[in-house]
Amino acid sequence: MRKSLLTFAAAATLVAGAAQAQTATYAIDPTHTFATFEIGHFGTSTNRGRFDKKEGTVQFDRAGKSGKVELTIDISSINTGTAAFDKHLQSPDLFDTAKHPSAKFVADKFSFNGDKVSEVAGTLTLLGKTQPVTLKANNFNCYQSPMLKREVCGGDFETTIDRTAYGMNYGVDWGFPKNVRLLVQVEAVKQ
Repeated sequence: MRKSLLTFAAAATLVAGAAQAQTATYAIDPTHTFATFEIGHFGTSTNRGRFDKKEGTVQFDRAGKSGKVELTIDISSINTGTAAFDKHLQSPDLFDTAKHPSAKFVADKFSFNGDKVSEVAGTLTLLGKTQPVTLKANNFNCYQSPMLKREVCGGDFETTIDRTAYGMNYGVDWGFPKNVRLLVQVEAVKQ
């Protein structure tokens, strides 16, 4: 009986170790990762911008269909192509980068459609407030990079958030929409 228990314990340890060994860490590649936003402008056109500085990691277990994400965005790196607009977006009216220099997306729930990630659910912290957010994958793939000689995984993700849930109320009384579309293009390199 004791030999059976030891054999079972050893087998369980091997299985747990094998399952854990399938989780790999990926570093977000800032040259292939972009966080952009879109918001309507008086029902006439769409204002767009992106954040040029971002960093983070992904832990991904394709076989176990699980993962974790931590993505930090430097809000002061906002870039709309218009310096005056960038400055206003950084002001206390909107992102208030002096008090809140970064935003953070943290997720630990991956949903799959077959072998492809279909959604990543977690929280977004912006302006000091944290709200649940689910990023829908419009595209997802892993490939062996011929240049890096390592596996790269990533995709195109999107969601729509209510900016007033984070306390960003500027212009709502004038008719600016509450809803902001977020688009995240991400590639991460296996470490």
